[in-house]
Amino acid sequence: MKNKLAKILLIEDDPNLSEVLKDYLEMQGYEIVRSFDGEDGLARFYRHQFDLCLLDVMMPKKDGFSLAEEIRKINQEIPIIFITARSYNEDRIQGFKVGCDDYIPKPFSTEELSLRIQAVLKRCLQKQEMIRQPRQDVFELGQFTFDYSNMVLRRGEHVQPLTRKEADLLRLLVINKNQLLKREVALKTVWGDDDYFIGRSMDVFITKLRKYLKEDPSINISNVHGTGFKLETL
Repeated sequence: MKNKLAKILLIEDDPNLSEVLKDYLEMQGYEIVRSFDGEDGLARFYRHQFDLCLLDVMMPKKDGFSLAEEIRKINQEIPIIFITARSYNEDRIQGFKVGCDDYIPKPFSTEELSLRIQAVLKRCLQKQEMIRQPRQDVFELGQFTFDYSNMVLRRGEHVQPLTRKEADLLRLLVINKNQLLKREVALKTVWGDDDYFIGRSMDVFITKLRKYLKEDPSINISNVHGTGFKLETL
């Protein structure tokens, strides 16, 4: 994915900042489609194909977190970066919970934003290339069948849908079954970074996976304190 081909949806309600970001990113070779509120931004997302979304958090009509949740229902893969004046830890954690790939508190330099966009797009391209490579996608896990490509976990007649990150994380655990999966390896593989706040988000995903697997007592995801996780099977 080259910069000149990357189409970005920029949703920022401050017209001055929006204009500055648009001009700078277009100078870098990106195609920019702008919106100034969450509802209009969602409508534009429906009408166009984008490579990345830049979302403010505090916006009229629909806030950035709600908008990101709507976008994730449509597209699990598109990168989302929050740009916001709110730097509370809770907001950063909430941002990663709803599926963002990066979170940049204001004020920030345009150069930093450009570098972060490049890093996120590069990670997504690498993930797409990995997906195209032949690999095992269906795993037997105790009483469960884990279908990675279709993002489902089956046990008998019950089918548990998974999000992309849940599926990515579970695949890593299964591949390293009965072995230590280090936190930093999981974070960098699934999220592309080992930031503290992303780590908190990963812990939420681990809790969800434990809930999905609890019907089979022979399977356990244990914490290795301060180091990582281990998917154990009897």
